[in-house]
Amino acid sequence: MKETVLRKFAEIYGSAEGVNVYFAPGRVNMIGEHTDYNGGHVFPCALTIGTYAAVKKRTDNKLRFYSMNFESLGVIESSLDELTPSDQAGWTNYPKGVMWAFAERGMKMDCGLDIVLNGNIPNGSGLSSSASLEVLTGFYLRDLYGFEVTNIDLAKIGQYSENNFNGMNCGIMDQFASAMGKKDNAIFLDTADLSYQYAPLVLDGAKIVVTNSNVKHSLVNSEYNVRRSECEKALEELQAVVEIKGLGDLSEEQFEANKAAIKDEVRAKRAKHAVYENQRTIRAVEALKNNNLKLFGELMNASHVSLRDDYQVSCDEIDVLAEEAWKVDGVIGSRITGGGFGGCTVSIVKDEAVEQFKVKVGAAYKERVGKTADFYVVEIGDGPRKM
Repeated sequence: MKETVLRKFAEIYGSAEGVNVYFAPGRVNMIGEHTDYNGGHVFPCALTIGTYAAVKKRTDNKLRFYSMNFESLGVIESSLDELTPSDQAGWTNYPKGVMWAFAERGMKMDCGLDIVLNGNIPNGSGLSSSASLEVLTGFYLRDLYGFEVTNIDLAKIGQYSENNFNGMNCGIMDQFASAMGKKDNAIFLDTADLSYQYAPLVLDGAKIVVTNSNVKHSLVNSEYNVRRSECEKALEELQAVVEIKGLGDLSEEQFEANKAAIKDEVRAKRAKHAVYENQRTIRAVEALKNNNLKLFGELMNASHVSLRDDYQVSCDEIDVLAEEAWKVDGVIGSRITGGGFGGCTVSIVKDEAVEQFKVKVGAAYKERVGKTADFYVVEIGDGPRKM
């Protein structure tokens, strides 16, 4: 991939001399969905697929972006004087947002850049191509301009830029997983205080299979922000009767004892998911430590049901993928992963069942939905790096 982006850089900009190449991974979340902005726990891992950038400093203020994933758009030009979001900027709003967020922290770039990007994360799959791009941008800005920031800072800056530049009120999980990834480990992250521990995810005799529905409903951004505001309102109502900072502070029992304070049935369902999903995530990591993969899988399945019924961020296509996965012998657990309304499921599948899983789920999906699903047997990788 390094040679590919360097070749393209030379083709687009005339020469690849003095060009640096960087990588930041995508992520898959094993369990703990929509808990990260509710002060709960998440359990993501970085993948070996992600986004690559070939980057070279310029002598002026110009910014030139080119993506091999959107070649028809050609070179998109901007400048350091135009770090404002716009519809015309398209995908470049993500790197420009990070540059803006650095400047907001007093770290201003003293010259522009020529950039070529190439990602091998499927577009719209819910495997965090945007967070990968944000962390990647922060990583090469740190390297090229000598900015003093940690990898955790890169995650915070990426989230800040997505919230405030791109208008997507995401939590920090995606950026944290990309910035802090560690090979063969998932990250057990408490989003309330960003304390974390690595947990080995070495699945003896099993693989992680990501199934892409190849569906992305336009609801994802707008509904995501709606879910977040519903949870904020439910939290406000609960705070009138119990002392908590976030929904993640509650046990299931505490929630059940105080849920009458929530004045709206829909908000109560949203809050229930946030509380129960957080507790499922804590139990899932404990199960993993005890080598109880069976329980981990059961908790994954329960997570999907809660996301479908209480949080209502699934969709028919994803539900079909999960339901058909549960029918296959050798599937330990399967659930929606990512923001929802399309994207992917993540499944843990016994080695001997992987091919059968692809055949059976793929055929049933085609029959019931009329679309083709794509399957990726993924590996857990490290965080960002210079290549």
